[in-house]
Amino acid sequence: MAAKGARRGIARRNIAHRGKMIAIGVVLVLLGAALLIAEAHLPAGILGVAGALALAGGAALAIAGAGAGLAIVLAAAVSAGAVAALWVVFAARKALATRSLRAASGAEALSGHTGVVRSWNGGGGQVLVDGALWRAQRCWNDEDAPIAPGDHVVVERVKGLTLSVRKAEEWETVW
Repeated sequence: MAAKGARRGIARRNIAHRGKMIAIGVVLVLLGAALLIAEAHLPAGILGVAGALALAGGAALAIAGAGAGLAIVLAAAVSAGAVAALWVVFAARKALATRSLRAASGAEALSGHTGVVRSWNGGGGQVLVDGALWRAQRCWNDEDAPIAPGDHVVVERVKGLTLSVRKAEEWETVW
């Protein structure tokens, strides 16, 4: 009789532990999903890795707590980890691709654009670039070519409200 009572006590404790394992597993799965979503919005890498680990570990705990065998637990953990790792790689590639894009607006976007000289006196003058009149100066590496009104120029860099320009070569001029 005492042995049966001891077994019942152990079984009750096992059921209580399994319920806790399932609850912790579900919390880890939700935390992992939240970290993966955060990684998509704030690409840093560490959030995605932590999310993948939490997702895989949470899935393993929840399935083990439900009473599944080791093979099923390992398959679920590896599958969840692989899906999360693919998500991190995809998000990281997209984030790195946006870093190499040129500026689309503002003064930084003018680099490489062509313009027409409106007035020029010595080392500086005014040029019309993208429909706006800008103060311009000669680029440091374009000291030999004379610039005159009507010439086409290429913006090399922008410093404040002054463009650094060089005389455009024949192939760079707008038709």
